[in-house]
Amino acid sequence: MTNGTFTAAGKTYAFHDVRQTLGSERYDRLPYVTRVFAENLLRHLGRPGVSMELLAALADPAVAPDQVALPLHVPRVVLPDSSGIPVLMDLAALRAAVAKRGGDPKRVNATVPMVLIVDHSLQVDMAGSHAAEAHNLSREFERNGERYAFLKWAQQAFDGLRVFPPGSGIIHQIHLEQVAAVTLLAGGQDGGGHALPVAFPDFAIGGDSHTPMINALGVMAWGVGGIEIETVVLGEPYILPKPECVGVRLEGKAAPGITVTDIALTLTKVLRGAGVVGACVEFFGRGAQTLTVPDRATLANMAPEYGATTGFWPVDEQTLDYLRLTGRTPQHVALVEAHTRAAGLFRYSALPDPNYHRVIPFDLAGVRRTIAGPGMPHVAQEPATVAASFRARAAEKEANVGNAAGELPFGAIAIAAITSCTNTSNVHGMIRAGLLAKAAVERGLKSASWVKTSLAPGSRAVTAYLQRAELLTPLEELGFHVVGYGCTTCAGKSGSLKPDTAKAVEQAGRTVAAVLSGNRNFDGRIHRLVGANYLCSPALVVAYAIAGQVNLDIDRDPLAHDSSGAPVFLRDLWPQDESVDAVVRDAVTPDVFAGAVGTNELVEEYWARVEAPKGELFSWDGASSYIVEPPFFSMPRTDFVTAQNITGVRVLGIFGDNYTTDHASPGGEIPADSPAGQYLASLGVASRAFNSYVGRRGNHHVMARATYSNLRSRNRMVGGREGWWTCYQGDEMSYFEAASRYQLRGVPLVVLAGHEFGTGSSRDWAAKGPALLGVRAVIARSFERIHRSNLIGVGIVPLLFAAGDSVDSLALVGNEELAFDNVAQGIKARAPITVVVRQLDGATVRFVVEADVRSDAEADLLMRGGMFAAALDRVGA
Repeated sequence: MTNGTFTAAGKTYAFHDVRQTLGSERYDRLPYVTRVFAENLLRHLGRPGVSMELLAALADPAVAPDQVALPLHVPRVVLPDSSGIPVLMDLAALRAAVAKRGGDPKRVNATVPMVLIVDHSLQVDMAGSHAAEAHNLSREFERNGERYAFLKWAQQAFDGLRVFPPGSGIIHQIHLEQVAAVTLLAGGQDGGGHALPVAFPDFAIGGDSHTPMINALGVMAWGVGGIEIETVVLGEPYILPKPECVGVRLEGKAAPGITVTDIALTLTKVLRGAGVVGACVEFFGRGAQTLTVPDRATLANMAPEYGATTGFWPVDEQTLDYLRLTGRTPQHVALVEAHTRAAGLFRYSALPDPNYHRVIPFDLAGVRRTIAGPGMPHVAQEPATVAASFRARAAEKEANVGNAAGELPFGAIAIAAITSCTNTSNVHGMIRAGLLAKAAVERGLKSASWVKTSLAPGSRAVTAYLQRAELLTPLEELGFHVVGYGCTTCAGKSGSLKPDTAKAVEQAGRTVAAVLSGNRNFDGRIHRLVGANYLCSPALVVAYAIAGQVNLDIDRDPLAHDSSGAPVFLRDLWPQDESVDAVVRDAVTPDVFAGAVGTNELVEEYWARVEAPKGELFSWDGASSYIVEPPFFSMPRTDFVTAQNITGVRVLGIFGDNYTTDHASPGGEIPADSPAGQYLASLGVASRAFNSYVGRRGNHHVMARATYSNLRSRNRMVGGREGWWTCYQGDEMSYFEAASRYQLRGVPLVVLAGHEFGTGSSRDWAAKGPALLGVRAVIARSFERIHRSNLIGVGIVPLLFAAGDSVDSLALVGNEELAFDNVAQGIKARAPITVVVRQLDGATVRFVVEADVRSDAEADLLMRGGMFAAALDRVGA
């Protein structure tokens, strides 16, 4: 029953007034993220686990983070095709499993709306041409016809599934510009029993780690693995341990010429250093008021890079302005304003600051031009040190750094890509890039001939306002033609390098670089031949393409020489802030966004051609190499967590700090000599048709072989050798081959790692793959939030070394045999778990680990064997 009402645009609405329930004095000092959680609990009071005592504990600062678990009821989910198709395949497999048990397959259905945006399948096969967009789209449909047919089947099979076809844009930018509502409505009654629409805060979880980008609009959302998505879709609450709420107080104002990308990369470095992994970060302070929603979106988008669950911005006047700009109706904007003001979710500058668990100050005025690289997004630096960072990276591979023969300069840039929702959603950043390109063309400059240049906007609105401002043409003159609307280079879909560049790497052993306006630059992610990757603003991407190399200080050295031979510096081309502002005012208007909704005739034609089956059950094609029935509902349950003592456990891999989900399950192209490539070749698939690992995520045979097999994955068991190699009884072989041999013998496996294991994408295959290989536990010094949850979801136990212990301190090398004592008690009662290590010479070492389990719900899920077993038990009866 609601306990509050408000009026908007002449209509009356009900809402759950948490301020009235908790008292204004307590409520008004809560972080805004906590207010959203509190409303969710109050609205679902009486459901299992939801009580007034829990609501009070959430609001009580004396109750520390992780001390209580919040059963949150998420009203909607968003998915890219990369994780969305596996989610839908799992649901289809669950339907089949229920039917085999004699149950009603319709019981497996979506209980909340799902939006799926196809954005991770576009590859840059052609670039630098007006024909690129159409060519790349044609190749995309050619490669992914089976996947898209499955999507069409799912759209008619599951309730509430809306699919944005290829060519629509990037999930998070479409979410921001078109999908999110800020205030949602449901049926209900007010306190007097009168039927009134009930307003409540928008809240979503997404199958991509950069889902927090929508936090910029005051929408609560974060990224999770597909396994957790499936739990919510099937009607279960999302269990969130009470989070630490970290306030980031923004002070000052950015200096002239500083971009929001500079701010985002600097902030990522600061927050990663401050340790906000798993925290709900919320921005406040005077500096916050100076940033527009697109600026906020860039900072929120980087939440997984600084490790936080959210990068939240409460609703304020900037929010309302953005809703109007992007074409939301006046009635809806009025609803959002009236609801958030009535519910205490609207931020007023005159209100006292919330009480956060801790506050991190960040001075916008102190930000300088920033570039991140060459291999991690939080390794930020000023332009003056980029050349040295590249030299150090190249020294690992080139014997005579800087003196290699060939036409390419040392530090040559192979890829310059304006890509990713992180920055293409920022109108000021994109206009600045266009203005810099215009200035460069006027000086007669060109991009270096060896650089593959591309422009992949996150929505068609970007192309529309660049055309209106007459800035698309100069970008094209520098090679930045639109290659399509998708993640492309940022997600490792870079396509082939230019032939001479590829030859220099493959035959001459050269190290080349990539520059992109993306959010991730993990080793091996952008392209298998690129040895150093740098993140920067779109305008800097253009400038670096002209320079053609990273072996310079782009602030001080000339980029190139004009037709008269005069040197041209970045300062000669860099647009003034006032010029950027003026173009934004003239070119970026509501009609641009309204006219950019949807795709185009070519996309619609391709999508209409896709033929799909119908019916409640999907007809799995045994000959398909793309869509193969998932095995997770038929896998036997192990006794790793239930047996009193587990012996004979072996180590599959030993990894260092910051081992990413990209390392654990790559997303880019499939090398012909990799285990996955060899498997596809054995099926008669030509290497040209391998597609990417993302494209093959519907085939668990491919994905099991891909596990831990990134080209840059390093395993200490084989001396740090890169690739898919491990050691089995003294012999080097692939992880898949070793795991297969262990499975034939019934040997359970573990993985050992350092700090921040699972950094990066919300990639559930980074957990599903190890489960298929027989990995039962991971022992690490710390885990990244999403990956820890994904491991639990597939029944793999995340274990923490005790303080001071590590692979090095315990002298573990991987050839030992391990025994675990009473894992179940360690999971259920958070008790210490003893590990006994028997070395080759018979000596033993004992150490203690702790299960990184944050709630009773997580413990129960592990004891039941993971989400798949639990889901089948629940709906399969």
